[in-house]
Amino acid sequence: MNAFEQRLTERRRDFHRNPELGFQETRTKREIARELRALGLEVHEGAGVVGVLRSGQGNRAIALRADMDALPIPEMSTHDYPSDTPGVMHACGHDGHMTMLLGAAVRLSECPDFDGTVVFLFQPNEEHGLGAQAMIDEGVLERFPVDEIYAIHNLPGAPTGQVSTRTGIICNSETLFEIEIEGRGGHASMPQMGVDAITVGAELVLALQTIVARKLPPGAGAVVSVTEFLTDGQRNVLPGRATLKGDYRARSPEDRVAVETFMRQIADGVAAAHDVSVKVKCATEFIETINAQEPTTAVYRAAEAAGCEIVRDRLPMSFSEDFAYFSAAVPGCFLLMGNGETGANGRPLHASDYDFNDALLPIGAEFWVQLVRDRLPARKDNK
Repeated sequence: MNAFEQRLTERRRDFHRNPELGFQETRTKREIARELRALGLEVHEGAGVVGVLRSGQGNRAIALRADMDALPIPEMSTHDYPSDTPGVMHACGHDGHMTMLLGAAVRLSECPDFDGTVVFLFQPNEEHGLGAQAMIDEGVLERFPVDEIYAIHNLPGAPTGQVSTRTGIICNSETLFEIEIEGRGGHASMPQMGVDAITVGAELVLALQTIVARKLPPGAGAVVSVTEFLTDGQRNVLPGRATLKGDYRARSPEDRVAVETFMRQIADGVAAAHDVSVKVKCATEFIETINAQEPTTAVYRAAEAAGCEIVRDRLPMSFSEDFAYFSAAVPGCFLLMGNGETGANGRPLHASDYDFNDALLPIGAEFWVQLVRDRLPARKDNK
């Protein structure tokens, strides 16, 4: 391991030991700002941290984004740098994403062989889909206008350093839903005297699955999941109220609207059948993440220059990403980079024993450097 790789590994493990939840990334932001200033970058702090590096006379600019927040998950890892914060851990690799981008800042500040401006975006609260919009609402894209924007997310189960992405939809939207059932509670021994909200809710849970199975085209990529079933019942009391909570994912705005429409139709039908009140509330937290063609082609070229294995036109991911709000405002590309296939590096994202692969750190940093060189090529007369 050379000095640069050692530096990145130590940085990443420090982030891992000190995870912070969304919009609480106080120490994380302080450490990032300190390192960027030490490299000579222009630094701005707000909801996130912005570092600006200029070289040459070019007026083109690109943004590179990394997410900072951790998850409310107790860590079960056996390595020697576990989280020091009870109940919180970096279980999605944001510690690695930040470190790869800092590594790129190191390389580019030491050898600014590009012509234009690189804007390093360190974003809060990606996990709840609020961080990108918070930075946009602060005016980050007006204050630091860019022509394109990019982001990396690690992918457990894929070979280390493998780059995969596609033009068009790359990540699903996520819409949260809540269905409130108002029945008539009663004694468990006399169910005919009321309307049991559990029975109504159970019927709804099963009926909602027909949206994907029977109402959308095969291959649409939509997912409907009920994740909570809450009632006011007791051991011998049938509940009069029940609440179903969950989320649904879609790969197009049209399907996103269609799922909600079908959900409301099903709820109305079940309500009429049982003579109860059923109310549906939906709130889209993440819109679909769309990759533009030219930035995606540039990612393939940069990956090749960095020596990465490439998977073109991969299938879209079913998870959601709030990078979608950036790429809806500016042409961009969200790409996946393999985290490894075995051990903690191959464990699923959000698993309590997942770990980012330190071998990926210099690969990711080099990819960022090659992308900057591709999108902001140095002029021959650039000094």
